[in-house]
Parts: sequence; structure tokens; C-alpha cells
Amino acid sequence: MNVGELCNREVIIVEQDATVLEAAKLMRQYHVGDLVVTEKRQGASFPIGILTDRDIVIEIIAKEVDFDAVTVGDVMSYELITVSEEEAIAETIKLMRDKGVRRVVVVNKQGALEGIVAVDDLIDLLAEQMKDIVALISCEKKKEQRKCV
Repeated sequence: MNVGELCNREVIIVEQDATVLEAAKLMRQYHVGDLVVTEKRQGASFPIGILTDRDIVIEIIAKEVDFDAVTVGDVMSYELITVSEEEAIAETIKLMRDKGVRRVVVVNKQGALEGIVAVDDLIDLLAEQMKDIVALISCEKKKEQRKCV
């Protein structure tokens, strides 16, 4: 399985000139903890950064900055970690670990936005796989018990 098969393709985006208040309202409206900051090129959205709820707390609220006085571009993380939609899940996990990030943006071959993968998505996948392994072991035990009787 590759990351393109797992990623959430319903990504909430914002432009860097939006106010932080507008961004916070988007997060609340869509119940998300991050927004991918994009710019339009050739009819596609290209990711240029990410804004998280943590960025807002640390950079705006904790410093008592006026929400309307600051744009997304002022506080977003420009060091955006991206992966190709063809990237393997295992490689994506290693990259996230190495970079110390909980989310990576998924892009196509042209670099345009395709989706996002969060650590929660990976945990859900791994939990499902572990459940299947437990079921396999249980089935194997039942087979063995029938042979022994």
C-alpha cells in the first residue's frame, strides 16, 4: 500500500494572505487541527506551508497578538514536509519520525496537492492490521485444536 491510498484527500486549504482569525474559523468549521497553505498555479493548488492549531496557540495566543493583525503567512510553517502519493507507508513513517512531524502533505508528480496523512491515520491502519493478525492467530489455534481431538 502506498501513501496515496491512505491519505485524506479532503484537505482544507487557506492562502497565506488570509488572517489568522479566518484560518481559525476554518479549523473550527471543518473540525481540523491544520490547514495546508497553498497557492494557485496552472489551475492547481500547490502547497507552500502548513498552519496548525499549535502554531496559533504558541505564536499568537501565548504572545497576546491581535488575530486580525497577523496573516497566515506570518505564522505558518514554511518547512513543509511532503511525500509523493506513490511513497510507501513504511518510508513515510520513517520520514515523519526523522523530521519529528505528525503530518505530511501528499503531492503528485507535478508537486500539486493531493492529500494529507496524519499520525492518527497511520495508527488506524496499523491497528487494523494488528486486528487481522490476531484473527489469523485465533483461527490457526482453532484449526490446531480440531486436529488434536
